[in-house]
Amino acid sequence: MARTPENAVKARIKALLEVHNAYRVMPVSNGMGAHGIPDFLVCHHGRFIGIEAKAGKGRPTELQLSNLRRIDEAGGIGLVINENNIEELDGVLHVIRISGTPESNYRLFEREKETDGPDSGPTLKRRGA
Repeated sequence: MARTPENAVKARIKALLEVHNAYRVMPVSNGMGAHGIPDFLVCHHGRFIGIEAKAGKGRPTELQLSNLRRIDEAGGIGLVINENNIEELDGVLHVIRISGTPESNYRLFEREKETDGPDSGPTLKRRGA
């Protein structure tokens, strides 16, 4: 696999999922299945998480955001993870293990406008906080 910036983010996501002993599947997009499926489908302590990996100024497509929204509406957690907010994934996995319910962060990407400055990435909040 070519070592692109997004592949580097995916490698870091995989490593965190392994540390937390979370089950993960990376659906293969070969043109025959559904489009816009998150890069990672994860189950951790009974919670379903869809993770879309991005790098640099990469933003999810409308279809990817739609799928993350559907995951959220179904009671799962939809995340967009990049090199600037990857530590939040560690926090989400930790909170799930402890028994909390973190919020999805895809909404922040729906509202976010492209800027020329560096992006520190959105911050996750716990539901009900």
